[in-house]
Amino acid sequence: MVYSSERGGRGGGARGGFRGGRGGAPGPSRGGGVSKRGGFGGDRGGFGSDRGGFSGRGGGRGGGRGGPGGRGGARGGRGSARGGRGGAKGGAKGGARVVVEPHRHEGVFVARGKEDLLVTKNLVPGETVYGEKRISVEGPDGLKTEYRVWNPFRSKLAAGILGGVDHVHISPGKKVLYLGAASGTTVSHVADIVGPEGIVYAVEFSHRSGRDLINMAKKRTNVIPIIEDARHPHKYRMLVGMVDVIFADVAQPDQARIITLNAHNFLKNNGHIVISIKANCIDSTVDAATVFAREVKKLQEERIKPQEQLTLEPYERDHALVVGKYVRAK
Repeated sequence: MVYSSERGGRGGGARGGFRGGRGGAPGPSRGGGVSKRGGFGGDRGGFGSDRGGFSGRGGGRGGGRGGPGGRGGARGGRGSARGGRGGAKGGAKGGARVVVEPHRHEGVFVARGKEDLLVTKNLVPGETVYGEKRISVEGPDGLKTEYRVWNPFRSKLAAGILGGVDHVHISPGKKVLYLGAASGTTVSHVADIVGPEGIVYAVEFSHRSGRDLINMAKKRTNVIPIIEDARHPHKYRMLVGMVDVIFADVAQPDQARIITLNAHNFLKNNGHIVISIKANCIDSTVDAATVFAREVKKLQEERIKPQEQLTLEPYERDHALVVGKYVRAK
């Protein structure tokens, strides 16, 4: 059964016949052209062509979906000016367009471009740890320096820095004990900050996360991975020297006890602690502010003097970062 060829707007060709349909014969087609929607000749999608079949979904309808170049063209298709798929990875990588300035926290930098990003200087150029973006900037001497973008949604320390914490006490050359290292996302940035002169002792209990941590430490030689329970610091006392800072992100109900045990064993007099407290992990029956106050009180009882406290909104809900100073007993 063959339909009449006067089907109208959509193209006019006999819809049955040789499937000229939707654009076969030169009737007043919807997109104003003679293109065939299907066949290989249809215009439907070269990477910068008009979106197609009907000559760009656009002829009479308003100039195509992306202005002059349909889905690709001037808008940046796959890899052109806008960055599309793989062009400039979202505009982060761009020699002259990005200016990297030192942050007020030593060892941390800000990349100013289309958007401002928190970055650290890559200790192992060319390598990423968790698929983060990298930015290469050419200095006045022609040498390229590579930086890694530090995502505050994946790192409590980055969230605290962007939230305006006054001091993190982690800077080039420092020795850091990191409790709750997980896969090494934040640890890798701490390793970038302390540099080759510093050391990061990274303690993680989970063997699965520990595998990723060990693989990361193969490249970043200033990281010493320790797959052990932070509740038992005596088990790794032979590996860890005295440290300047303890950073803890352990999310356990007895978090304060874990931190103070490690402080008594490894933290220098007048050293500092930086703790990420997750209220729900400690007590989900009371509000977050009450949990934070209780934890700070526990720290004070163990000779840790709190200096700062801030919440990690908008990056984390019901989290606080607490910075304190440890004073050893006389």
